Amino acid sequence: MRAVTEFQVIDECEDWIVVDKPAPLAVHPANGKVEATLLGGLEQLLLYERANGARLSILTRLDRETSGLVLVAKNAAAARHFSLQFQDRRVEKEYFALVHGWPEWETLRVEASIVRGGGAVWLRQAVDPAGRDCITGFRVEKRFSNALGRFSLLRCFPESGRMHQIRVHLEHAGHPLVGDKIYGTDGAPYLEQFAGRLSDASVARLILPRHALHACRLVVGWQGSPLEWFSPLPEDLATFAAL
Repeated sequence: MRAVTEFQVIDECEDWIVVDKPAPLAVHPANGKVEATLLGGLEQLLLYERANGARLSILTRLDRETSGLVLVAKNAAAARHFSLQFQDRRVEKEYFALVHGWPEWETLRVEASIVRGGGAVWLRQAVDPAGRDCITGFRVEKRFSNALGRFSLLRCFPESGRMHQIRVHLEHAGHPLVGDKIYGTDGAPYLEQFAGRLSDASVARLILPRHALHACRLVVGWQGSPLEWFSPLPEDLATFAAL
């Protein structure tokens, strides 16, 4: 899947910036790879501010294949202000997800602790009562079917901020993300992609070239008032869902 380097600025002031990140743009450099990243793009965009003391802190760190809203502080004071809100769970986050199957429920609240699962995919997380507390709410927006099977569009409301929690909880609920190379599979597609090539069998099983998760809404407090940002479902996911 070709890396997309363009991103859209949604809102900005002297203390922070909100951008809409496409997939599969990485937020930070990873595994020693030399590649385009959101951080690198922001450093170029905000070159003047950085020359005058700005220090960028990315506060909503989306996976490379997750698209949507990213909040970035431009200085230590703003980073501390927002970090405290995340720590106290006062930030509202909302995601769109395209999943396999038709849930039997309209809404669901998953309270299931997660830990690093280990195994061949080292970053995989797993539900485990001994893990850290983790809560996600889900609501069905649309059920649909096509030649490839039955699918649903969900809204997801993470109340905590654990690594991969939406993806883990969707797998736990029996409705993994379409296109997910780690959850809802044996992990082989992720290992194949890491090695440089997906097998034909994995491409067919995944259906979409990236996992179908999009950060669509973010609400934070700033100077005594709430700030709210939205991002519509991107074209690749909207087309699959026939929206």
